[in-house]
Amino acid sequence: MSTPHRTTVDFFFDPACPFAWIASRWILEVEQHRDIQLRFRPMSLYLHNQGNELAPWYRDLVDKSIGPVRVAVAAAAAHGDGVLRDLYTALGTRIHQHKEADFDAVIAASLAEVDLPAALAEAAHSTAYDDEVARSHDAGKDPEQDAYVGTPTIHVDGTVWFGPVLNAIPRGEEAAELFDSFRVLANHKGFFELKRARSGGLSYD
Repeated sequence: MSTPHRTTVDFFFDPACPFAWIASRWILEVEQHRDIQLRFRPMSLYLHNQGNELAPWYRDLVDKSIGPVRVAVAAAAAHGDGVLRDLYTALGTRIHQHKEADFDAVIAASLAEVDLPAALAEAAHSTAYDDEVARSHDAGKDPEQDAYVGTPTIHVDGTVWFGPVLNAIPRGEEAAELFDSFRVLANHKGFFELKRARSGGLSYD
């Protein structure tokens, strides 16, 4: 009897990206209902937007977003990639659900919550891990294009996808059914895009 295929999902996140946050909560729901191997890996809105003209409010967010990414990379380097899931949850809950704007305070509280050394916070304002940040970021790119289409970025069994972009978090079987549909499209060699106009605000519930 053949063993059912276990889908590998690499989820590339920047803690400051609201769409990545919603999609990450969705994929965690999926993990409870489908047999997937889920791995979280850091990417960077700061690197993604280098050279881009941005609205002032978004430029401010992008410029300070590098701090939590550096800390995530430093934490993984010191303690293994397994710490990224809980650290991302701690960071993202404060940034998106609690609307905390002081990222230094967010980092300090998040490290404490997941029992990681407080000294890791120093990485936020250091360039010591920037080469590793760049390597992790570049690993998320589509290798054929050497670029990101956008965030969230998800690799499904090695194929690279932008999305799904969601404005609310599907739960339970609804989340699993969405993943089933997403996986079918992701594995179809001729498929590359499906899009509609955005509507409504964001919900993190």
